[in-house]
Amino acid sequence: MTKTMGIPRLAAAWIAATVFSFGMAGSAQAAWPDRPIRLIVPTAAGGTTDIAARLVGKRMSEILGQPIVVDNRAGGAGIIGSQALLQAPADGYTIMMGNIGPNAINYALYRQLPYKPQDFAPITLVVSVPNVLVVNAKVPAHNVAELVTLAKSQPGQLSFGSSGTGQSVHLSGELFRKRAGIDVIHVPYKGAAPAVADLVAGQVTMMVDNLPSSLPQIQAGKLRALAVTSAARVAELPDVPTMKEAGFDDFQVTAWFGLVARAGTPPALIANLQKAAATALADPQVKSRLAELGGQAGGDTPEHFGQFIDQERQRWARVVKDTGIPQQ
Repeated sequence: MTKTMGIPRLAAAWIAATVFSFGMAGSAQAAWPDRPIRLIVPTAAGGTTDIAARLVGKRMSEILGQPIVVDNRAGGAGIIGSQALLQAPADGYTIMMGNIGPNAINYALYRQLPYKPQDFAPITLVVSVPNVLVVNAKVPAHNVAELVTLAKSQPGQLSFGSSGTGQSVHLSGELFRKRAGIDVIHVPYKGAAPAVADLVAGQVTMMVDNLPSSLPQIQAGKLRALAVTSAARVAELPDVPTMKEAGFDDFQVTAWFGLVARAGTPPALIANLQKAAATALADPQVKSRLAELGGQAGGDTPEHFGQFIDQERQRWARVVKDTGIPQQ
């Protein structure tokens, strides 16, 4: 009798322990986040990636009730920052502000990368922005045609800066060089901020920069905007033509920035991060600030953002091939 009674008791005890265990796990997951979240920015401070990260991160921290700490890991065309993400646990406490460079262009530009597309879990698109062709205000070119004429009169003497090899700023510059048939030197930096600083100082001649990082210098009169890469003119620079209006067809470039996590991050945490980011991006102040920078706020689902990244990877593979840029 004692033995037969022991089996139900043991079973009951096991069931109770299991229920308690699941309850504890559920409580732990429900408590997320219970400590600060690290947001890796794979560029230097001051560029569009950094601006977007700090803007959305601040509002997300208020929504989630935990600090979101921006960690700038510049260099290596976003590879350094991407590696830092993939070295962290897949627990939702480390995310990255991915962008068109490391998450799309790099796959075509580098023979070997220390990561693959499947290593990332998309969360949501944060913002998309046009690029703008700018020159130092002292450069004697007031439109694209004059810049092309100037470059052709001084082959190999002019230069274009970029936020790093593989970024849309770099590819846009290469595209301009090929389409215009000019010989200009590429000077890569560890982010848009140092590149723009050298452009303002006259160390480089031109740049096809993300609009947000150059806009303050354009408005201050230190840089001259010659054309934007969007399909239509932008409200912030109504007098600046599109590249198509300037005589360059098939030159539409939109840079984008979005949150990604390490693959293997629990879907529930990805969903929580997406919801917080979408709520932040719907905030009137955040939305207005992004619009002032010429950007369009995102907030889509992880599935939609993942499909978009796949399409962008294929598109930029064609651009890299078309421009003839040698693989790194």
